[in-house]
Amino acid sequence: MLGEETKEEGDMEESNNYGHQHPLVLMLNQEQLIHNQSGVTHCSRCGEKVSAPCFCCAEHCGFYLHKVCAEASLELNHPFHHDHPLLLMQNAPYSSAGGYVCDFCDKEDNKFVYHCSCGLDFHIKCALFTFNIAENNLKELEHVPLQDPLISTENGDEELEDVSKCFGCREPLAKYTHFSPDWGFNLHEKCAKLPFKLNHMLHREHPLVLQFNSQRLSCKICLETRRRGFVYGCSPCKIAVHIECVSPSPIIEDKSHPHPFTLFPRRLPFICDACGAEGNYAAYICCTCNIIVHKKCISLPCIIISKWHDHRIYHKYFLPRDFRNSECDICHDEVNPELGCYCCPHCNITFHARCVTEDKYSYSIPSREDEDEISNESSITVLEWNDAKEATKIKHSKHMHNLILSDSVGGYENSCDGCMLPISDPFYYCSQCDFFLHKVCAESLRMKRVWHHRHCKQPLNLISDKVFRCEICYNISNGFAYECSECKSRTCLRCVITLTPGARTCLKHEHPLRFYRQYEGSCNACSRFSWGAFCCKDCSFVLHHKCFSLPIMAQHKCDKHILSLTDHDDIDDNSYSEKYYCDVCEESRNPNNWFYHCATCDTSAHVSCVLGKYPFLKLKSIYEEKGHPHPLTIVKKKYYYPDCDKCDKPCEDLALECSK
Repeated sequence: MLGEETKEEGDMEESNNYGHQHPLVLMLNQEQLIHNQSGVTHCSRCGEKVSAPCFCCAEHCGFYLHKVCAEASLELNHPFHHDHPLLLMQNAPYSSAGGYVCDFCDKEDNKFVYHCSCGLDFHIKCALFTFNIAENNLKELEHVPLQDPLISTENGDEELEDVSKCFGCREPLAKYTHFSPDWGFNLHEKCAKLPFKLNHMLHREHPLVLQFNSQRLSCKICLETRRRGFVYGCSPCKIAVHIECVSPSPIIEDKSHPHPFTLFPRRLPFICDACGAEGNYAAYICCTCNIIVHKKCISLPCIIISKWHDHRIYHKYFLPRDFRNSECDICHDEVNPELGCYCCPHCNITFHARCVTEDKYSYSIPSREDEDEISNESSITVLEWNDAKEATKIKHSKHMHNLILSDSVGGYENSCDGCMLPISDPFYYCSQCDFFLHKVCAESLRMKRVWHHRHCKQPLNLISDKVFRCEICYNISNGFAYECSECKSRTCLRCVITLTPGARTCLKHEHPLRFYRQYEGSCNACSRFSWGAFCCKDCSFVLHHKCFSLPIMAQHKCDKHILSLTDHDDIDDNSYSEKYYCDVCEESRNPNNWFYHCATCDTSAHVSCVLGKYPFLKLKSIYEEKGHPHPLTIVKKKYYYPDCDKCDKPCEDLALECSK
């Protein structure tokens, strides 16, 4: 491949140009390379800093190639991926920019890539490095320095410890002598010398081969799935075993269980008594308690604080009788009382172990007994009780005056200052100002964990002093909200209450509804397609979150009476099918969609026409505008539409008015 001609003392040789427009010269030593460089240079194929031996452009145009990268095979039959060859490509086939994430080092790049049709992508250096490891060609890697561990796993520095793990077994490097290339690969010496094939008692049909987990299979012993790292696998049988699980510990002791667990080294089907899921390999048994578990379930925490519940929840191998016939509050499937799960003794709520621990970022293990108490502090202080033990007079943390429990029934035209929905029984009112709260809204916690927020491990704070846009329903509101102290996003109280796990009732349906995150389908109220909805397990009734939260009653100037939320089944008039139009916009309506209706006046209107753009802003409340020196009041003009002082268009809906 190299030219015959020599230049400058014979330490540089001309080569073919490897697709470059100018001739290339081979630099055999670092001193010669430094002499020819004008600064820091990088290889045009792998993108790494150039070091000798390498090729550089004879015309000094800035083109460099590592010798290894230049001579890399166009087709690499990799021992760790023997199903298909890896093809060297200039760009990854996924996008016009050619961007990809290397399946070895997990770094994003847009340089040359070794690609396989099954979805594997490797930097050139990563493919060649692992090829040499697989072939035990350690001499090819002698130029890579051995490094001492930068940190000790005993010092408690979790951030450093996490980045110093072996690629193969994912164990901390500080425990062993290790091989650490200067470009970021980390392998224990023992992992660099693993046998390529082995016979294992859990899969006697074929030998297991050391390979990349290209099919993203979960380990048959610990049941975990890793995108990176080595596994011993059998491709025809779709079996993968992590290298540290190949020789599992015969006895495991865990602080959360009083007795040690012993390995039962046979392939047999079983149901794990800790999580309720099936298993086929490497069962661990406790003969004293007569339970059998997966290896990973031995370390299930006894107590966790979860994003799904405000109280701490406890792991149980067998449920008490009070929890029988329970459903998981996450997936809504039945919880088997004879199998392990998590439960809350305060609320009689249960969770499948696999559901509540599926995301490691969704729960934490309390370090002290009172760690979760901060999120259970009530927003009210009870001042008076009645004989029925109801709080009749309270002081709420978000209002300056005392609130009184109403003893009247029905006929209200005000809205709740918490959820901004029309007031209904029971509710509290203020005798000194225009302030109302539903009883359930008044009892909201000062701090609350919500599963749907991205910073779900930390509780959100209840606020009530500003106009905001809800991050869930996107409505603008000035009611109560829960705010994240980290990202400052806000979720309206209506959405927080609605999406709190548990069964919900709907006036338009006889069965309880539950929220399913993975649901895909159409809504019964608006006919639109939805991802995530409230569904009935007994029939095909489905509601979007926004449709589920629609006010049951609403007012509009088109009718002097209160309008009721209605579906087509509520109308008895045989001629009604000829009158599917809206009395507000005077356009046609979909007869299958819900609408607002007045039975007395036979008035019907679209939901959006009745509610308007801002259904959850309370009139006459104060809004602080930075660009105006005086407080502004939220108003709705009914008889004339003044021009907006900003855009000069008529204020046809809500507006901000300065009384001064």
